[in-house]
Formats: sequence, C-alpha cells, structure tokens
Amino acid sequence: MGNVLAVCISPKKGTEKKNVGSAKFIEDWGLENDSHAGKWHRQVSLLSHDKVEEFRARGAEVEHGAFGENLVVSGIDFRTLPVGTHFVCNDVELELTQIGKECHSGCAIFQKMGECIMPREGVFAKVIHGGTISVGDTLTIKED
Repeated sequence: MGNVLAVCISPKKGTEKKNVGSAKFIEDWGLENDSHAGKWHRQVSLLSHDKVEEFRARGAEVEHGAFGENLVVSGIDFRTLPVGTHFVCNDVELELTQIGKECHSGCAIFQKMGECIMPREGVFAKVIHGGTISVGDTLTIKED
C-alpha cells in the first residue's frame, strides 16, 4: 500500500512537471492536460518517494515532478514489481508496462548531478480505468 504524495503534469514534453494536487486519469490516454498522455504504453509515470529522498540525500535539489514523473508514491518500490502489475487508487486502475527508460541527453538533473534516477527507478503504466487521483490518496497493488 502506498500514499500518493504528488500528482504532477506538464503542458509540454521535456519540461519539469508541476504538482497540481489532483488530476483526472483518462482510460487508455493518461492524465488530462499532461504532455505525455496518448495512446501508447507510457501514459503515466510513477516514482517511489524513497528513491527521490535517497537522491536528495546525495545533494540533489529536486521538487516533485522534476524527473518528469506523474505520481510520487511512498511505501511502494515500483522497480521491484513485474511488468503487468495492476494498481488501484479510487476508481483508477493502472497497469505497469515498462520499468526504467533511456534518459534524454538534455536532462538538467543529469547535467548537474552526473546521474538521474528516472532511467532506473521510474516505471510507466497505462490507464485501464479512469477516475481522479489526489495527494493523500492510497495506491494499492491489485491482487488477482
């Protein structure tokens, strides 16, 4: 079980996302008004809060959304879960589709810190069922 600490969107790809507190998740699309939404397998990006805190402890000055993540959640280590895992939060159901990604060369965090955690710690999901997720909500792993 995890606690949603940030719900982030950005209007343009390649920019930091901002914590908007609450967002509508659209089935087979992603977050409303988010630049990464679309009919593909990386509609929503998730990052474990613990991994962000470990990165901050090494001197990184990053806010939620800085890695381009849509959801920051405490209590779940996303990277340890297999592709195909389903998550539920309120009416929203997400399916884990990818673990990690290639970091684009212009990443400001990589340029400053010499590394970025999103390529190894970030995960991606598709929206199976839509609804709203807000800061403070509980995200759970759906048991079959």
